Parts: sequence; C-alpha cells; structure tokens
Amino acid sequence: MTELEVCVDTAEALAIAQAETLARIELCSALDLGGLTPSVGMMQLAADSPVPVYAMIRPRGGSFVFTDQEEKIMLADIQAARTAGLAGIVLGASQPDNRLNADMLQRLSAACGPLQRTLHRAFDLVPDPFEALETAIALGFDRILTSGCALDAVSGIPVLKALVHEAKGRLSIMAGSGVTHANAEMIVRQTGVQALHGSFRTSSRHSFPQNMTTRMGFGSISAPPSPEMIQDLRTALDP
Repeated sequence: MTELEVCVDTAEALAIAQAETLARIELCSALDLGGLTPSVGMMQLAADSPVPVYAMIRPRGGSFVFTDQEEKIMLADIQAARTAGLAGIVLGASQPDNRLNADMLQRLSAACGPLQRTLHRAFDLVPDPFEALETAIALGFDRILTSGCALDAVSGIPVLKALVHEAKGRLSIMAGSGVTHANAEMIVRQTGVQALHGSFRTSSRHSFPQNMTTRMGFGSISAPPSPEMIQDLRTALDP
C-alpha cells in the first residue's frame, strides 16, 4: 500500500489529519511559505498523535542556505521536537551552489538522535539529483520528499522514476507537489515511488468573509486538509 503523508500547520488541521489513515503527518507553520518550524506548543500538542508526526525544521522562508546562527536555531528546534516526543524531523540545507550542505546536515542529523529523518525539497534545487541521492543515503536519511526536481510531481515523473531505480530501496522516495486523486495512481505506477505527500486542501484559505482582522493585515487562517480528498486519493490508489 502506498504511504500517504499530509502536511498541516494549524491545530484544526492536525486534528483532522489524526483521524485519517495516514503513514505520517508533517507538522509545520506557514505552509504558504513552503512550511516553517512549528512552535513548541504545536509540537507538544502533536506528541500524543496516533499518527506519527514529523516536525519541519526550517527557521525562515527563502533559500535553504543557512548561516551559523540559523543552524543554532535549527539545533534547538530539533531538541524541542525530541523533548516533545515526536517521531521524526524534516530538514534540509544547501550550499550557495544549491548542492546539499552535507557538513551541516551531518551535524543536524547527529542532533536528531533516534528520530526518523526526511530530506525536504531543498533536494529539488540541486544541480545533480543522483549525487544528492547518494549524499542523503550516506547521511542516513530515511526518505526524500521530492517533485523530481520539477515544479510538480507529474512533470518530474522521469526523474522520480530514475531516483527510485537508483535508490534501490536504500531509502524511500516520496513524491510531493501537485499530487491529487486524479494523478496519484499514475505517479505511483509510472515511478514506483513508495509514498505521496501533500496538504490535500480544497483551498489554501478558509473562506471567511473579509473582516477587520484581515483588512488590518493580520492574515487569514489556513484551510485544513479535506477528508474527502484524502479518501478519494486512497480510493484511486487502492480501488
């Protein structure tokens, strides 16, 4: 059975995802920025989840080239996830040329201890995905979340297929970006990926009317994952 992973960034979304048949939950803040580190409070809330929860470790939006100070933040956030009792960590780091920063990833990985590790889509920016694959394997990552170095997983099918072949079961390749019930079966069939990832929301925002909160620039609330979309996707994969 193909694993499904859902990314969430609110308590409401976390509660909905916990009720679904999922392999994992990726816990973030700020999904609109591609996901940032969740608060300590959110990690603690997720600690008793019946579905394994992996915390995103990413201190800011933008590139994945992190400074020494940002590495210190990431190390502290990893410790917070360990203290909360979460199942795993999602992380990545790049060099200025977008190759994986193996030295920083080694230090961050060492701080994870027994936690499982997913390499996030910093992978999709690398100049040579097969070199990056071997780096991830050497660092002991359990899986790579990737769109096949394309804007979406459908466009990245050729690279996803090649990554699965080259990985030879040494880690799991998880396809993400633009995965829906309409294309999930095709992605799995044509690539052989072991897992699929997404937010699986009907929209990125709750459909609240414009009010004083949003007009004053305080933002709006992310929409949660749709149980119907998750069920449709599962049905497409396992009819």
